[in-house]
Amino acid sequence: MRDWMMIAAALTLASSPVAAQEVRDTPEDHPPPPASLEQMGWLVGQWSGTGIGGAPAHESWLLPTGNTMVGTFIQMKDETEIMFTEHIYLMEEEGSLVMRLKHFNADLTAWEDKEGMVTFKLIALEDCAAYFRALTLRCDGDNGLVAAVRMKSAGGEISELVFRFERVE
Repeated sequence: MRDWMMIAAALTLASSPVAAQEVRDTPEDHPPPPASLEQMGWLVGQWSGTGIGGAPAHESWLLPTGNTMVGTFIQMKDETEIMFTEHIYLMEEEGSLVMRLKHFNADLTAWEDKEGMVTFKLIALEDCAAYFRALTLRCDGDNGLVAAVRMKSAGGEISELVFRFERVE
């Protein structure tokens, strides 16, 4: 199922125009910058927009608890059916930030194995923007959020998938 999702995402991206590259890159050994969850307050709240294939997508972030902010992401197939979800931890670690997440199918079966997760290390932090290795979260105007992720298709092609959200009041 995970391979199907990666292929679908890559095909969707190939047919969607992307104005500019959102995701930054650095060498694997790039030292993470100093950062704290306090600098991520702009992310807290509910966000809704479009995701894969123009279908609805939603992202939510709670206030920090200790050294962790918990988030969720929901990608819908259509207005009524979930395609997949993500459970996300944004954590303070060694004086910087790291994001870890797990993907789940609509039936709550995990994409990653029991001990596995996807990890994104912080490479730069700006006002209202966090750049992780292969992932960007940044403000978009007064009420918007852009989330972009670099993906590798089953065929090895690297591309970006960009989600655009508006804050839900």
